[in-house]
Amino acid sequence: MLKVIALIATLLTAVPAAANDLIGVASVIDGDTLEIRGVRIRLHGIDAPESGQVCNRPSGAAWRCGQQAALVLSDRIGRGTVACSVRDIDRYDRAVAVCIHSDEDLNRWMVSEGWAVAYRRYSRDYIADEDQARRAGRNIWAGTFVMPWDWRRGQRIP
Repeated sequence: MLKVIALIATLLTAVPAAANDLIGVASVIDGDTLEIRGVRIRLHGIDAPESGQVCNRPSGAAWRCGQQAALVLSDRIGRGTVACSVRDIDRYDRAVAVCIHSDEDLNRWMVSEGWAVAYRRYSRDYIADEDQARRAGRNIWAGTFVMPWDWRRGQRIP
């Protein structure tokens, strides 16, 4: 409980706008997690491959898709300002948010570009974007991979 109270206090002091917004230069932790001013932010409604996760190309060659997802997100943001609208706090005391950079929903961009999947367990917001990326064979959808939530539970073979 004290962790949640401390996180809420941090959110309120780190925010120059509304109490549910975090605005600043973001550091990319992985393909679905950012940090702004010491506050960890889990991108709402998406799940990206884990940093150590490997996917398979159509040829069967393995590649570090989780690491690549984080690098692509970092390149997209650069050192620009990110504005995150906090929707919830997760069980790990991270803010759960939709984050915008240069008028672009980063959550949606990650899914539509095939670097993350729609996290249907928590949201239906990005299902159409996932469907489009899958049909187009973008990035992780070009080959085979284990869904991130299955990979975290120990499944490693697609």
